[in-house]
Amino acid sequence: MTAVDLTTQPLDEAGARAFQAEVRRITDAVNGFMQGKAEVVDLAMVCLLAEGHLLLEDVPGVGKTSLARSLAAALGAPWQRIQFTPDLLPSDVTGVSVFHSDSNSFVFHPGPVFANVVLADEINRASPRTQSALLEVMEERQVTVDGKAFPAPRPFMVMATQNPVEMDGTYPLPEAQLDRFLLKTTVGYPNLEAEVRVLRAHHQGDGIGQVPQVTTAEDVRALVTLASRVHVSDAVLSYIAELVQSTRSMPQLRLGASPRGALGLLKTTRVRAALEGRPYVVPGDVQVLAEPVLGHRLLLASAFEASGGTAVDAVREVVAAVSAPPGALRP
Repeated sequence: MTAVDLTTQPLDEAGARAFQAEVRRITDAVNGFMQGKAEVVDLAMVCLLAEGHLLLEDVPGVGKTSLARSLAAALGAPWQRIQFTPDLLPSDVTGVSVFHSDSNSFVFHPGPVFANVVLADEINRASPRTQSALLEVMEERQVTVDGKAFPAPRPFMVMATQNPVEMDGTYPLPEAQLDRFLLKTTVGYPNLEAEVRVLRAHHQGDGIGQVPQVTTAEDVRALVTLASRVHVSDAVLSYIAELVQSTRSMPQLRLGASPRGALGLLKTTRVRAALEGRPYVVPGDVQVLAEPVLGHRLLLASAFEASGGTAVDAVREVVAAVSAPPGALRP
């Protein structure tokens, strides 16, 4: 950790720079393994420090699991991978109470969801009942079994994956569950130079074990606290609200973004501002994060979808239509 005490220092220019330096140590460690994916790694860090969850929709083999593993390694934090299949049960995710005859009582055995980073692999292949086992822990950060609540560790982030191509035998996530993911993005194929680096690293025997631990869970909690102190002006708050409100009246959409989407923009823009070394949010932060925060929360109108329109197109139209407040908007 840096010499600056991130848990007590109010966020000023020096605090923002300390935040930026600490997070860059983490992203540099992850980027050393995730070649050519700096933007995705930055989004994952934004999601983690905003205490949200990340949905990765992409084809197999592009590094979704590697992102979760390398991030956990850099944090020095426990991680778990849950392979979602049609026969997976809710108790396989959350855990189960088992009767112990020696104590004549039921003892809760935690499931894999009790980790700092949880990879829900191919989440849309499990039944809706099993998918819903994640709803409480994603929102409340606790699991209730037999009337007793068990808190999840902090930091806590679910990284879920789904394959957009092979849809046979899948159960699409309902809107209520999609809305609980703070961000949605893709990893994408690496460019030629990055893919050569991947091959070279594999040829040399480099793996996840080479990702150094550069921070701790306690330090990450301090960064979360610091990010919450980033200044957001009334003008930016109004801008966020106008963007979200505008999605609800677009003829291209059947359903606009929920208030949770507006809260998501607030949380993520504070983190991004600190990542940029600023103790205040500017409209550009909102514009950059509008697509990954709002896109998956929208339902397209049939005619717009039939014409080839996408949620990303709709978000871009909203961003272009709503006037951003002027100036740097310092406190």
